[in-house]
Amino acid sequence: MPELPEVETVRRGLEKMVLGDTIEQVSALYPKIIQGDPKNFCQLLKERKILSIDRRGKYLIFNLSGELSLISHLRMEGKYFVKSSSDPLEKHTHVVFSLHGGKQLRYNDVRKFGRMELVPTSQKFEVSGIKKLGPEPTKAAFDTSVFYHKLNQKKKVVKTALLDQTLVAGLGNIYADEVLWLSRIHPETPSYRLNEQEVKLLHDNIIIELAKAIRAGGTTIRTYTDAFQHLGSFQFELHVYGKKGMPCERCGASIEKIVVGQRGTHFCPVCQKVK
Repeated sequence: MPELPEVETVRRGLEKMVLGDTIEQVSALYPKIIQGDPKNFCQLLKERKILSIDRRGKYLIFNLSGELSLISHLRMEGKYFVKSSSDPLEKHTHVVFSLHGGKQLRYNDVRKFGRMELVPTSQKFEVSGIKKLGPEPTKAAFDTSVFYHKLNQKKKVVKTALLDQTLVAGLGNIYADEVLWLSRIHPETPSYRLNEQEVKLLHDNIIIELAKAIRAGGTTIRTYTDAFQHLGSFQFELHVYGKKGMPCERCGASIEKIVVGQRGTHFCPVCQKVK
């Protein structure tokens, strides 16, 4: 699943390619991608100009003329391509936004799990899924003391807590494993057992690691590409995710993989001890 760095990379690419363009028409080739009435969705988008593109957590938000916003969640395999209208449609293309000037913004999704929804721009942060998100992982928005207080109240293990999106927005399976390794915290440590120093280190590593991943264009493990169809490069900087059986960079012990909250989880059994 694209996590925050990948979605932010897609957002930045789309800004360069479709910002200011006007939607001529929309074709929903797989209507179940659309939340609400697909016909109404396509009709409402005609002649709307793309004014800006935001991101909140793992959600893309296209802000359009007429005070309308398109909320898009890529889920497991969603991608956006910008092509000429004369180019043949790629397999698994499910929504096509035809733009004035002969371009098309195409939504491609192998698993068809992605979703799109139209809302008034004034309500874009109030839709289900977005309104419960925690702060963005930046120094300005992500407060250490609040993070510690909320973790201290949770009985969940820390890996599961980081993935629920209410503590901090945008962390997924890859980056949760990475920041826990960087912080020397075992993924099965109960959240309430972490002390303030450990939480401060985890907090700082979340901000630093996600910023580094954005600069690298995200992580390509399976099929992720950005809006230019470029692969990310942060997979070459991963310390623990996907490295089962390989030596830990810090101590040389073999990286192990377990299941935590139904998610494959990588950690070092020597550097990361359960409390």
